[in-house]
Formats: sequence, structure tokens, C-alpha cells
Amino acid sequence: MNPNATENPQEKTSKPICRYITIILRTLLGLLFVMTGLMYFLHMMPQPKPGEMPAGAEAFSGALMTTGYMMPLIMGTQLLAGLLLVSNSFVPLALTIIAPIIVGIITFHAFLAPSGLVMAIVVLIIELYLAWAYRNAFRPMLAFRARHGC
Repeated sequence: MNPNATENPQEKTSKPICRYITIILRTLLGLLFVMTGLMYFLHMMPQPKPGEMPAGAEAFSGALMTTGYMMPLIMGTQLLAGLLLVSNSFVPLALTIIAPIIVGIITFHAFLAPSGLVMAIVVLIIELYLAWAYRNAFRPMLAFRARHGC
């Protein structure tokens, strides 16, 4: 036994719990975005009937659909980020890619369709927790004066 090593029994039990929570939340968030993306591309997403959503939400959603490229871009990004999260590949990149979409989801529900705000906030909390869990990967990106490689 190493006499210089200090053992903290609480540290031993809290690390694995934190690890499992991170794995579970990463997988759940990934599955949510994979399913949403797949449902869109497989045309399984139910289209709301006119008047079912508030007028502003309906107009905004209609405008995104009318562009012809915006919804496939958003849903493709969700699908890609979700696959990365589920497969535990490039997780910090996936969290960075999905962050603006989560901001869009939050603002959509905060200003246009408040009925889905609770779920949007849960997704935001999971995103923030995962960003904190992977914070060491973000440190170089957040350097005030980054050095170039040349």
C-alpha cells in the first residue's frame, strides 16, 4: 500500500455514479435526436393540422418547410449529432453542433409554442450537464488568445 496515497471512500463511489449518469444522459439525448431525425426523413413525423399550433409557430414552421432546404439541414444535423452521441464518438463536437439547434428549440417553445417548453428545458439541462462533464475537451477552444499552429 502506498503511504503517500490518500483514500477517500466517497470519491471512489461518486466517480462511477457520475460516469454512469453521463453515459445514460448522453445516450438518451443522442437517441432523442436520432429518432427525431429518422422520423423526419422516413416521413413518420405527423404533420400538425392547420390551427393545431399557435399562429406564429405555424407560420415559422411553414417558412422553414417552404425553403426546401432548412428542415432537411436541421434534421440531418440532429441525426448526425445524435448518432455521434449514441456511438460515443466525437462527443464534444456533437454537443457543439447540436447546441444552436437546442437554442432554436428553446426559443421556438418560449416564444411561439409554450406547450413544449418543459421538454425543451429538460433537453437544455442535459446538454449543459454533458458540456460540463466534457469541459476539459472545450478548454482549448475557449482560450482567450489561441496560438496558431504555424
